Amino acid sequence: ATATESLFAIGAGDQVIAVDDQSNYPAEAPVTDLSGFQPNIEAIAGYEPDLVIAAYDPGGLVEGLETLDIPVLLQDAAPDLDAAYEQIEALGEATGNAEGAETVVESMRIEIAELAASAPGAAGATVYHELGPDFFTATSDTFIGSVYELFGLVNIADAAADADAGGYPQIRGEYILSESPDVIVLADTKCCEQTSDTVADRPGWDQIEAVANGDIVEADDDIASRWGPRTVVFVELMAQALQGIGGP
Repeated sequence: ATATESLFAIGAGDQVIAVDDQSNYPAEAPVTDLSGFQPNIEAIAGYEPDLVIAAYDPGGLVEGLETLDIPVLLQDAAPDLDAAYEQIEALGEATGNAEGAETVVESMRIEIAELAASAPGAAGATVYHELGPDFFTATSDTFIGSVYELFGLVNIADAAADADAGGYPQIRGEYILSESPDVIVLADTKCCEQTSDTVADRPGWDQIEAVANGDIVEADDDIASRWGPRTVVFVELMAQALQGIGGP
């Protein structure tokens, strides 16, 4: 889904003949039932693509496609903004849209730097990023974690991180209560219908700083989980939410 957004942003949209079923943006993107989690090699090959772009290699996808002489560009989840920029530029090179990719990356760099500088008082404030109401979260070792670092936020997940969780640990509700984060970001508003109200209704959560002060950010799940051009939209949302945050 991230690659789909990036391809359209750099001017390669007309070259996109198929996407996976998770790619729901932009509106012009083609719609298919190709699974993004259990890809069918034969179904993909049926589109006769010159190139397949994948975020990971499930079930021997890369080997299977290359056996059919279909090249694959594998782009794992970017760990930070620099890696995201590199991936966008790589898509530009691979599709003959290098100039468009450079333009997108330069625009992102400028806008994100300006937005991050717009909330200097946020440095030192603590943040909890919620992937689901079961308290899965993201540490600073993830792409979204690197965005919080731009503002100088302290991620409460870092101290509780499970080394085997790949940057996405499940933490205890009691731990969140004890840390009382200054900011809560909900990246489960679409999948799980979480809102400021549902969070405030959780037992004891009305005592958390973010809840008591109304510093809960309701994010679009998709935008908060992808590392493409719409990262700027998420950074802008955070910059607006962090105005007035003065740190612990």
